[in-house]
Amino acid sequence: MRCFFDDRQLAHAPGREFHNGGWAVHAETPGRARSIAGALGRWEAPRDHGAEPIAAVHDARYLAFLRTAWDDWVREGREGEAIGYAFPVRHRRALDLTRIEARLGAFSMDASTPITAGSWDAAYWGAQCAVSAVDALAEGARSSFALCRPPGHHAGADYLGGYCFLNNAAIAARRATAKGLGPVAVLDVDYHHGNGTQDIFLGDGSVFFASIHADPRTDYPFYWGHGDERGEGAGAGATLNLPLSRGTDWSAYRPALAQALTAIAEWGAKTLVVSFGADTYAHDPIAGFALETGDFAEMGRMIGAAGLPAAIVMEGGYAVEALGANVAAFLSGFEGDEGAT
Repeated sequence: MRCFFDDRQLAHAPGREFHNGGWAVHAETPGRARSIAGALGRWEAPRDHGAEPIAAVHDARYLAFLRTAWDDWVREGREGEAIGYAFPVRHRRALDLTRIEARLGAFSMDASTPITAGSWDAAYWGAQCAVSAVDALAEGARSSFALCRPPGHHAGADYLGGYCFLNNAAIAARRATAKGLGPVAVLDVDYHHGNGTQDIFLGDGSVFFASIHADPRTDYPFYWGHGDERGEGAGAGATLNLPLSRGTDWSAYRPALAQALTAIAEWGAKTLVVSFGADTYAHDPIAGFALETGDFAEMGRMIGAAGLPAAIVMEGGYAVEALGANVAAFLSGFEGDEGAT
């Protein structure tokens, strides 16, 4: 399995986030990537594919904002990390907004995703890892792993949130289609629903999106991921949401994964992008499932047994001390069933 990571992804290092009415220590730290990198120990640097694969997914105005947001924040004399506080709930018109606070709100879905001095570089190189992972498949690899940090699946075409700035899984899926590897399916197994990925492909019948996640009636992102969301227009029927209750262990998770894999096979996918989050771990500090390290190996075996070329893209997982072992278990299980490295 070819694995991609770039040290520049460590540059994004926010200290705090706004959560449940107060400041909390930010959960998405550089230590997450260090834990995974240390556990696996085999890495390739991604190629710089430029802005084109990113622009195939994200709105040009949003990308322009991300590139300059931190410099604009500093230029306007603001202190601390850049976080929006006013959000356009009903209208997302393309207004000519001057103040950085206004633009932060216009392009954000929450107040938990600060922009810092290194945020753009980190997100950019995370996206390049995802693109490189897909290109590895196009070059004949059966599987690849992109250590994307910060994660991506909460980012929409024109908004950030949930610790995410660029949607690495969506970028990977579009790249796979462009490389002639379609039809493409995205399987999201993070604890939280991949609302950004769903938004991007909701009306796109060329990409199937399946997500197994915590019930949004009780867990973030709340407003997406309900079972009746099945796609719209040309994408009708190409979205599958399988929400599960808090406390779900492997015995309850396994049937949902089998259902998702069956749906992907029946849809006719030829390539798989896996949004892998290890925050389904029983001891994750911001989640509520009950999977153990050995369960990640079994999850990997089941997905690998589908026999599809797969680009695995890292999403969440915040129990830092166990994160590397959990990711290694998943990848080891996946490789064991595909029979190739």
